Amino acid sequence: MDVLIEVLLRAGRSAVELSLFVLLPVMVVMLSLMRFLEARGVLDWLVDKTAPVVKPFGLTGLGVFAALQINFVSFAAPLATLVMMAQRGASDRHIAATLAMVFAMSQANAALPMLAMGLDIGLTLLWSLLGGLAAASATYYFFGRRLSSAEGVLDEHLDHPVADSAKGILDVINRAGAEAFRLATGAIPMLVLSLVAVSVLRAYGAIDALTALLAPLLDWAGIDRMLVLPALTKYLAGGTAMMGVVDEMRRAGQISIELLNQSAGFLISPFDLPGVAVLISAGPRIAQVWKPAACGACVGIALRTLGHVCMG
Repeated sequence: MDVLIEVLLRAGRSAVELSLFVLLPVMVVMLSLMRFLEARGVLDWLVDKTAPVVKPFGLTGLGVFAALQINFVSFAAPLATLVMMAQRGASDRHIAATLAMVFAMSQANAALPMLAMGLDIGLTLLWSLLGGLAAASATYYFFGRRLSSAEGVLDEHLDHPVADSAKGILDVINRAGAEAFRLATGAIPMLVLSLVAVSVLRAYGAIDALTALLAPLLDWAGIDRMLVLPALTKYLAGGTAMMGVVDEMRRAGQISIELLNQSAGFLISPFDLPGVAVLISAGPRIAQVWKPAACGACVGIALRTLGHVCMG
């Protein structure tokens, strides 16, 4: 019992520190910036200008906005954009391509705080973009080619607050701060549970046993055995939980900066059980296309993984 209580207290302390002292400051700054640019119309202008560029990849202007949200806000931020696409007449093929892109890209709520752990954010964003475009293309032209291409009357302009006065700017910042606080504090329960589960599995030797079982395959593929724990945590509990585990491993000196950057391609994305569950909850049209989107996401994540291994 004493051991369990110690594990709970240590996990709780680590989760609160990570959420309030790492995740919260980063999210406040990035959300304030994103919401300010949105309110000033900069993002609308960017969407209009880039829509023709991304069209060959099977994306629309709203797809560009979803990419910005996943890379600079959080994995759940594109949820509203996917809902808009479904409601405003986007075809099933475009929705599938956009969902695949989101699945394959780097999620801001994990990538940005991991800057403090040594993550190369420039390299991460570059391969996130390339992986997202590859996932969207693979879905639009191959995995989702049999989906409907029928378009409705598509309105790609987003409704948002306007910051044309000091009061408007302050309101945007306050809203962004409140949103960042909800995201940071909302991550605490999952962080605590995942860190407790990981600590218990460690204590009873389950992680060591799994690592030993996979050792021949990992050695044959040239994969570091230390990645078993963060990978298992990521795909079962999500990117935020993985970030907590990697933070502990970095503090203990169990994972190097080089290994962290080489593994970012498959560790940092919303393509995991919690991420998929949240994103397909956007509506029935999104849920109907998740299978071809998931196949396309695998292509994008494979490209990201290769890129990070070669350049990380």
